Amino acid sequence: MSINVVLFEPEIPQNTGNIARTCAATGSKLHLIKPLGFSVSDRQLKRAGLDYWDLVDITYYEDLNEFLNIHGKKDIYLSTTKADKFYTDVEYVDDCFIFFGKETKGLPEHLHNLYHENRIKIPMIENEHARSLNLANSVNIVLYEALRQIKFPNLI
Repeated sequence: MSINVVLFEPEIPQNTGNIARTCAATGSKLHLIKPLGFSVSDRQLKRAGLDYWDLVDITYYEDLNEFLNIHGKKDIYLSTTKADKFYTDVEYVDDCFIFFGKETKGLPEHLHNLYHENRIKIPMIENEHARSLNLANSVNIVLYEALRQIKFPNLI
């Protein structure tokens, strides 16, 4: 049992490193859709993940089409500020996929159209200067809710 975290074209190595560390510590799978905004050998990426890299179940995809060809028919949720539902308003299931967009642009419109009913958001104040939370923090918030709902499998 696990949850799948999907990062669409992540740009900041420290965010991806922190997310990888969280995935390692929770037994969640990490999926990275290229192009990445950094090299996977990046010093900052490795530093943020510390010594957890050998614990991460990670899969790379050349592009969004490759990911969708493999997983497109599964339970997929989009974490986005454009959603109407809160991340706590859905029932996550084992082996579902939770998408998070690139730090500067979010998720592509194509994904919004495909999974419009499965868009979720983290509530925030309404203010143009508070556009979104940090990517790694957002992943942690949503991931732990999904894990809570499936009874924290294999976690002590």
